[in-house]
Parts: sequence; C-alpha cells; structure tokens
Amino acid sequence: MTEKMIGIYICTGCDIGNCIDVQKLCDGVSEEYNPDVVQTRPSLCHAAGPDLIKNDIKEKDLNGVVIGACSHRFHNKTFSFDKEILTERVNLREQVAWSQEARNEDTQMLAEDLMRMGLAKIKSILNPKPYIPEDPSKNILVLGGGISGITAAIEGAKAGYEIILIEKEDMLGGWSNNLFKQIPLEPPFQEPQERIISEKILELQGNKNIHSFLSTNIEKISGEPGNFKVLLSKSGEQTSLKAGAIVLATGWKPYDANKLTHLSYNSSQDIITNIEFEKMANDGNIRIPSSGKDPKSVVFIQCAGSRDKGHLPYCSNYCCGTSLKQAKYLLNIFPETNVYIIYKDIRTPGHYEEFYKHLQNEERLFLTKGDVREINVNGGLEVDFQSDLFREEIRIDADLVVLAMGMTPSNSEDLNLAYRKGKGLPELKYSFPDSHFICFPYESRRTGIHAAGTARAPMDIPSSMEDAGGAMLKAIQCVEATGRGESVHPRSGDQSWPELYMQRCTDCKRCTEECPFGSYDETESGTPLPNPARCRRCGICLGACPERIINFSNFSINSVSEMIRAVHVPDEFEEKPRILAFVCENDAYPAFDMAGLKRLKYSSFVRIIPVRCIGSINKVWISDALSQGFDGIIQIGCKPGDDYQCHYIHGSELTEKRGENIQETLDKMMLESERIKTVFLEINEYDKIPDIINDYVEEIELVGMNPFKGM
Repeated sequence: MTEKMIGIYICTGCDIGNCIDVQKLCDGVSEEYNPDVVQTRPSLCHAAGPDLIKNDIKEKDLNGVVIGACSHRFHNKTFSFDKEILTERVNLREQVAWSQEARNEDTQMLAEDLMRMGLAKIKSILNPKPYIPEDPSKNILVLGGGISGITAAIEGAKAGYEIILIEKEDMLGGWSNNLFKQIPLEPPFQEPQERIISEKILELQGNKNIHSFLSTNIEKISGEPGNFKVLLSKSGEQTSLKAGAIVLATGWKPYDANKLTHLSYNSSQDIITNIEFEKMANDGNIRIPSSGKDPKSVVFIQCAGSRDKGHLPYCSNYCCGTSLKQAKYLLNIFPETNVYIIYKDIRTPGHYEEFYKHLQNEERLFLTKGDVREINVNGGLEVDFQSDLFREEIRIDADLVVLAMGMTPSNSEDLNLAYRKGKGLPELKYSFPDSHFICFPYESRRTGIHAAGTARAPMDIPSSMEDAGGAMLKAIQCVEATGRGESVHPRSGDQSWPELYMQRCTDCKRCTEECPFGSYDETESGTPLPNPARCRRCGICLGACPERIINFSNFSINSVSEMIRAVHVPDEFEEKPRILAFVCENDAYPAFDMAGLKRLKYSSFVRIIPVRCIGSINKVWISDALSQGFDGIIQIGCKPGDDYQCHYIHGSELTEKRGENIQETLDKMMLESERIKTVFLEINEYDKIPDIINDYVEEIELVGMNPFKGM
C-alpha cells in the first residue's frame, strides 16, 4: 500500500478564525498526526487557495488532502483534485463557527475533534477503483410499443443510441390505436383532434437506430446495468441480446368495472365503460347497445373507481378530459342528444381548461357535481345521485351510461427478472413501481430499469410522451455512468462499490434480504452473489452484515471506527458528555448545514459522522462508541412514511427494526436504553435541530455519564 502523504489546509474566513484558535488547532493535529503539510488561508476557496493545494500536491507528492473549511456540500468543484488524491472535508464553518459560541473551550475541543476525525478517516480509506461490467453495452431496451414506448425509443435514437423495442402484440400503438380522436392540444382547443400515434409510428419506423420486435415476449432478464442479458421469445423461437438499461413502458389497464356494484355494470348492456364507448366511436357506431338506436340521453359518471377509498384512492388523471371529449363526439354527431356529466371535480389542467370552458357553453351539455348513489335498470336506466349544488336527490333518465373507469398499471412481472427478489419491480400498494417518489420518480427499485408513462403513474397522452423522454434520459445517464463505473443516484459519480470478504461469510442472508434494490442474488445455500452495477452505494448491506465482511473502499467498518476512536472523550469528572451523531447525508446533514447558515446554536458536546444512510450503521460502531466512552448515540435519518421517504427506500425503517440488535448490545454492556436514540428529519426541518440535540444532551446528563469512560 502506498504511504499516505497528507496535507492539512484550514480556512480562517467565514468567522472560523474569529471562533476558534486556528494556530492551536494546527499545532495539535501536527503534534498528533505529523502531517506533511499544514497551511492556513483567510479565504481558502478563492483562487490562491486551490492553487496552493494543487502546487503542494505536485511539489510534495501529496496523495491525501484534509480541508478544514465549509461543508463538503459547498465549493465541491473548487476542492476537486486529481482522482488519485484522497480529499476529506472537515466542516468547521456550519458545524463550528456558525453554530457554536466563539472562543469557547468546548467549541475549540469540537473543532479539534472534527479535525482528528477527518485525519483518522483519510488514513483508513482508499481511493475507489471503479467496477465496470465486462464490455458494457449502451444499447437501451424499451418494453412496450404504445405512445410512451414509441416516444422513448424515438428520443433515445435521436440522441444516438441503439434502441431495441419489444411489443408483445402484433402491432405498435397500444391503447392509442383504439382512439377515435384525441383531446385537443392546439388552439383554439375546441374540437377533438386526430390521434398522434400514426405519425409517431411512422417516425419510429423511419429511424435506423430503432429495432422493433413485435409479437415478442420477454422470457428472462438477468445481469445488471451495462450487461442486462435479455432472452426473447417469438413464435416458439428464442433470441438473446444485451442491453445497458431498460425503459419499462408497458402501459395500463382499466379498473375492473364489475367491482363497482352500485353502478350496475353488467346488469344492462347499456351501461358501458369509457373504453367501450371510445371503441364504438372509432368504429363509427355510437348506438344504444340494447336497441341499436341513436341515444337521446347519455350520462357520464366520473371517478368510476378513482378517488374512492374502497377502490382506487388516487385520481386517474385522464378521465375528465376523456369524458369531455366523448361528450363532444355526441354533440357533434347527434343534434338532439342531451349529455350529462356527473363529477366529483372536473380536473382539466393546462390547455385542457380551454376545452372545458368551450364545452361549458354547449346548451345540450349539463355538468353537475354530485355523488351517484345507484343506477336502476327498469326497462330504461335511472341514475340517482346526490347533487352538491341543490343538496337533494336527483334522478336522470338515460338511454346510455358511460363509466369513466380508473387507470391501473400493467403487471411489471412481465419483465421476468431473474432476480432473487422476484420477477417484477417492487410496487406501491396500488401496483405502480416504487422508487423515491420525491427525488427520483423515473428510477424503479431495480437499478437501470426506468418506468415511463402509465406504467409509472396515471397520465394522459401528452404527459406520457413527456414522461417517456424523461425516462429515456435517465436510461442514457445510466448507461453512460455505468460505463465509467459510477453510481447514477443518489450518490451521483460515486465509484465505490461493496467488496465482500467471503472467507468469513456465514450465509445468513441479511445482505440479500435487506438490500432495497435487489443488488444481490444468492446460491441455493444463501451465499450472496453481488451485482455491483445494480448497487446504489447506500451501504445498507454494510450495516446489515453481522460478520462485518462488507466494505466500500472509502466507507468501511474500519474507517468509521477509526473516526470514533479519534475523538478525545473527557473523563466522567469533567462532566462534559460526548454525544455521537450518525447523520444521513441526504436529509439530516443538509439540515445541519442549513441550521448553521441560519446561525442556530446547539450543544458543542455532539460529534457528527455523516453516513450514506442510517440503514448503513453497523452495530459494531455502536459498541465501539460506547466502549470509547461516548455517553449517548443519536441516529438521524430521512423520515419514512407515505408522505416522505428515505432516499434508499427503507433504510430508516430498517434502522428501527434493527433496534432489537442494538438493545442486545446495550444489555450485554449493562447500559441504559436511553443511550441510543433514533430521530427522523425532513431536509427542511433544520429549525428543529437545536431542540433535538439540546434535549438529548439534557436527557443523557440525567441518565449519567457512561461508566466505560477511561477504561
């Protein structure tokens, strides 16, 4: 291993020099760690500062740099050096100068500990050597030949990538083939327009970078980004190909109308769905099914299955515009027909609002807000509903009733993934693919597989086309990053990956079971089989492993343990508690930075170690910290739940579940349960940080000092 030549650079600007004794800090770390260079500058981020560091790297053969200045979230490019140079940022601005009392003994001790921790880390980590799949492919597989899949394929091909499009039907177009016309997308937004799918199919067929397979099914997908191995089946014959990333655009299906018993579907052939009505229009045969006559009174019932806790609680997005369009068909074709739309709310965003306003002026169209109670089938159809406007029961006699059915996604198990965790994508409770819905909506929980259009969420045609472009862009990012051996998200550009020391593996399956992204397959006996290009670099497997055999080159069991041991813990007689805070780098750490920017003050007894996810915290670090004499340990991570989400899906929830193991550690050490605390924090809840920290310090002071101090 190459000897580490380390330079230390400390900024005195941004109040750092006014808050702490920088010279004393330099003298302390010099005496303890004997670095090769120690320099201070009043504004290290200005041109002279980075130039000074680069010059020292060149002239003094430095291969490690520790910068005591602002948070690593600022001036990232300024302090980026050659990839061979290990760089560690020590946060003396937000976590010391801007959040602590100036010229205070405890503040000085905090700064000194943070520098020790930074030096201990850089001495115990290595530069990552990227993992790149053998002969990585940049071809992109698109599954689904509807409007989303076609648009994704065209956009990818226009960007210069080879696209393989798979469609299980014998023709392209998907649901769009069934349309008579589309909701207007061009001024004056008054008449349904011709469907766009035909011209998109012609555009696709004219692009030499797109290779389409019709009447084709996916038999199996194995491998990882950059090296997905795809087995296709057509007419009994199998074909293999390779792809770098996948766009899932398998479309949607309507909610089962038979489940809506109060709407009497199937009790009369004159109660139909909006899908069936569109087919009638496309066939040029809008008639009363039971008699074959022209309809004189047609009722559209909105939210048939949507926005209903008993069925689909979400809005299906396309229904309102579709019913307005279909009402326009009737008004144009039948001059004496009356049309009624009973709605919960009319949702027509953007230019659709112009179409809605136009239809409001139609004399034969009646729009009313209400809740349909039942449909009586007595020779004709009687629609009973509670009117929100008149606040009374109203009955409409109808020749034809059209149910605006809700939208559900197609089954992602058609992917046939040869993954340990199943054939399809992990789903939300409504069967849409699950990922981080706030920050990474296109990425599924299977790295390199990106959902698009109605396979991802309910949406109309224009939204599906826009969505397809976004998913294809993410797929392109994936193949390019994978080719460089980098993670795409959330740790964009990270070249580290989990390395396993298999000689000590006990086949406990913790890593394979707890990885949210299916990065590990396994043998029949349970031995993990890593697929590093699937990895999101969260470290949850590192936190899960009881044998501590999983490490990243720059984030390991040893590197964090060394940081813990680097802290000088006062003895019990000094009555200065030490709190170790493991802080998630995605939400909690930025929140601490914002607290510093707002000059919010909190206890100087806390020592922060950023982690990739609180799910990456291994219980050995808890044991090390308590043995070292830390009085309390607080874990702060992303907030789980329906309204917020851990960046690594369930890292925060896993931390709660692992509480039993942590309690076991405390019991073995005969320590109080209060010495470990877990807190969840949204990124914008920085104002809560002083109370979180100070209240916990007070709680620990009541519990008393750790009896392991000084041992």
